[in-house]
Amino acid sequence: MKFMIEDEEYNVIINKKGNKNTYVRIDDELNIIVNTNFFVTKGRIMAILNNNQNSIKKMINHMKSKRLNDDKFYYLGICYDIIFDDRINSVVIENNFIFAKNKQVFDKWYKKQMLDIYQTHLQLNYEKFVEKIPFPNLKIRQMKTRWGVCNIKTKTVTLNSLLMRYDLDKLDYVIIHELSHLIYFNHSKDFWNLVSKYCPNYKKIRAALMEH
Repeated sequence: MKFMIEDEEYNVIINKKGNKNTYVRIDDELNIIVNTNFFVTKGRIMAILNNNQNSIKKMINHMKSKRLNDDKFYYLGICYDIIFDDRINSVVIENNFIFAKNKQVFDKWYKKQMLDIYQTHLQLNYEKFVEKIPFPNLKIRQMKTRWGVCNIKTKTVTLNSLLMRYDLDKLDYVIIHELSHLIYFNHSKDFWNLVSKYCPNYKKIRAALMEH
């Protein structure tokens, strides 16, 4: 099934489940994904798409922008070009360029930078808390749908490696968010009050992260 928006054709992938409602999203390949009920007809789906063209267009443009940014290398909120040169012995950052001997050397340097930065900011934000909480274990991995996870049982905070792309205030917010879960396990009013206590502008940072 195809759907046209501004003279561009997009694939429509329909997933029929036991949903009461119909949900539309855009995947990484710019396919229009429709999750709907078993009894919803293709005609009804097409009508839903036609009635929501503006919203779908916005989602497509957002995904296009995200894909464009993913092709660039961002390090702590700044876009860099990476230059490999066999004559370079160590990684050098100069203006908007990062120079390294090769990709292997660069990857090793980048992983160390990430670990050092994440550990340092976990410690700094932990020390802000006057509430009694255990110092958590730290894990780092790339996640598609979450910036951080707090495992209450193992006292482990997992941080998304993609946070390295953004300004450090984003990392600090996510750490504070996850540390707050060591006191409040849900997203209650008390939880958000605690987050606000240590990250007063969390709403602005959270909104910026939701755009990515």
